Order: sequence, then C-alpha cells, then structure tokens
Amino acid sequence: MSRREAFGLIALGGGVGLLSTLAPGVARARGHTDMLLLTCMDYRLTDDTVAYMDGRGLRDKYDHVVLAGASLGALTDKYPSWGEAFWSHLDVAISLHAIHKVMVLDHRDCGAYKVILGADAIATPELELAAHTKELQALRAEIKRRHEHLEVELGLMSLDGKVETIA
Repeated sequence: MSRREAFGLIALGGGVGLLSTLAPGVARARGHTDMLLLTCMDYRLTDDTVAYMDGRGLRDKYDHVVLAGASLGALTDKYPSWGEAFWSHLDVAISLHAIHKVMVLDHRDCGAYKVILGADAIATPELELAAHTKELQALRAEIKRRHEHLEVELGLMSLDGKVETIA
C-alpha cells in the first residue's frame, strides 16, 4: 500500500490501528507513562541523558521537561516563569499521562548554577555537590508537598554521562 493510499484510509476512518502501524508514536501518545524527567538544557548531555534513560529500560516511558539548571531552574526566584512552566507541565503529566514518579537529573559544570548562584558557590567539586544536593532535595520536598503521591528520584550526572544518586 502506498503512503497516499494509507493516508486515504486514515482520512476515511481507516482506524487508529492502521495509523499506529504507520506512526507508532501517535498510538503511544495516549494513556500513561511511568514518569516525568526534568533535566537541564545543556546540549553536551542530551545523548547521555537518552542513553541513561534507555539503559534503565525507560525508552518511550517518560515525559521530558527541560529547564536551565533543572532543579535550580524549577525553584529560582531569579526566573520565576521557569518554575511556573515546570509546575504546569507536572500537572499536565499527572492528568494526561498518569505519571507516578518524577526524576530530576542535574549535572556537573552547570552554567545555570554559575549564573544563578555565582561561580564561587560551585568552585570546588565538594561545593558543587553540596549546591546540587541542596537544590535537588528542596525540589523533591516541594514536589512531595504539592503531590504527596508522587515518587521522586534525584540524580547528578557527570560530564561523562555517569549518574550519582542523591539521597
């Protein structure tokens, strides 16, 4: 069947079954997913983030929100619209996709942390870990305050793609 014939069948009511064979992602758009993932916008880690999620068996099983600074971006008073966007996306993910978990994945050498907190706040690996831990835990507490039923997982990705779990 040609693409033209297939689209004709779809247009004539050929059904979601045919549509799902032509565009599987369309069929998956309805229903639920496992979680919402919040990450930073840093282009250096896009592929590593996808590989990490795929490695955990989560391909096509999460919604993805991207904010500069990830946890910090969701809570900063410096750019309040970022937090508003995160909370709106979270509410939509809950109502539309029935998520039950939020994963927040910050990363090392984050430019947003330098811009918002200042370079001195993350000048050493220890200070950097402490800053990320503080922001990640603060966001987890706020998510739990607003949506106590949600699980929250926290991680810090290194520039080599390895993820450290934050308690």
